[in-house]
Amino acid sequence: MNLDFSPEENAFRAEVRAFIKENYPADLRAAQDSGQPLTKEQYLSWHKILAKKGWVAPSWPKEFGGTDWTPTQKYIWSEESARAETLPPLPFGVSMLAPVLYTFGSQEQKETFLPGIYNGEAWWCQGYSEPGAGSDLASLKTKAERITGDDGKEYYLVNGQKTWTTLAQFADWGFFLVRTDPNVKPQAGISFLLIDMKSPGITVRPIITLEGGHEVNDVFLDNVKVPVENRVFHENQGWTLAKALLAHERSGIAGVARSKRNLEKLRSIATTERSDAGGPLLGDAFFRRKVAELEIDLTALEFTELRTLAGESSGKGPGPESSILKIKGTEIQQRLQELALEAVGHYGAPFLRDLGHNAGVGPDYAVGLAGEMFNGRKTSIYGGSNEIQRNIIAKMVLGL
Repeated sequence: MNLDFSPEENAFRAEVRAFIKENYPADLRAAQDSGQPLTKEQYLSWHKILAKKGWVAPSWPKEFGGTDWTPTQKYIWSEESARAETLPPLPFGVSMLAPVLYTFGSQEQKETFLPGIYNGEAWWCQGYSEPGAGSDLASLKTKAERITGDDGKEYYLVNGQKTWTTLAQFADWGFFLVRTDPNVKPQAGISFLLIDMKSPGITVRPIITLEGGHEVNDVFLDNVKVPVENRVFHENQGWTLAKALLAHERSGIAGVARSKRNLEKLRSIATTERSDAGGPLLGDAFFRRKVAELEIDLTALEFTELRTLAGESSGKGPGPESSILKIKGTEIQQRLQELALEAVGHYGAPFLRDLGHNAGVGPDYAVGLAGEMFNGRKTSIYGGSNEIQRNIIAKMVLGL
């Protein structure tokens, strides 16, 4: 693997860096720096700027609006976005649903839904997990019965509950896994539906997370009518789509570029904060060893991500190796959060849940670290718990 950047690639990096500097919304930057909850408009503002530029979906095929970038260009883009701490486009539409639609969807579904995903006109949420079906997703209970409406058209009547539905309070549409045949093995009786979140019978209730934020929700579906044409792929074959979507989700969860940026911030904090011996904390052998071990693991993960990215660019979709990215990526994120909180010591202790951030008794870099650490406990669970990912690797990669 050649790790040297060509003059053309360095020119591309300069172009990306200049574009972000000149176009990233100032009000979004201020909101991020303040640590306050973002509005729907703020979440979508950078997305819409990238869509206008043609850069919002680098991994999409060119025919649907992709950039046709090389793996190296995608890598540079992720690095520069992390360096500038930009808010990434929401993954539910761009990175998760869209690959399912342009791979498995009908021509009408592609024409109907892909433009809204690309332009940020439609906010999507993910209806997978249920109170009794998280890691064991195939045991989901939300059911969809096929009926004929008063208008003579075919519908699914959907009843059930989804949970941990991220940012569903803002969603216009959702993609849901539902059971359409209860009389076969669990994986064989599931279908994949696109549901308008404004449909009668849908109720969204907030779940307040450990750090005090409203990020996830319960979604209740009570006799929700969904047109049959909103089913993607064949009836009872939604599990195929579910696995494909999760592979894309798990690859994105790795977050290597942003972890590299957070490692730089951790080093800066540890250089400023003092150890018990009086010198910089990074000079403490025990703490320095933990940082070094973390950096080694992050470098190894980066090469794994590059191999996966290169495979995708040659037409090979993300497979079971995405589970490796998910496991190591989330573990590294959690270790970074824990070490950052350890580095600031007592400055990280005052935490006001109602405010959703650190009380701010110490330096600015300590503000919010406690909340980030609390919230970050979820990363090893969502997208399929890390225990489940290890089972996937054992079966699909190692053949055990």
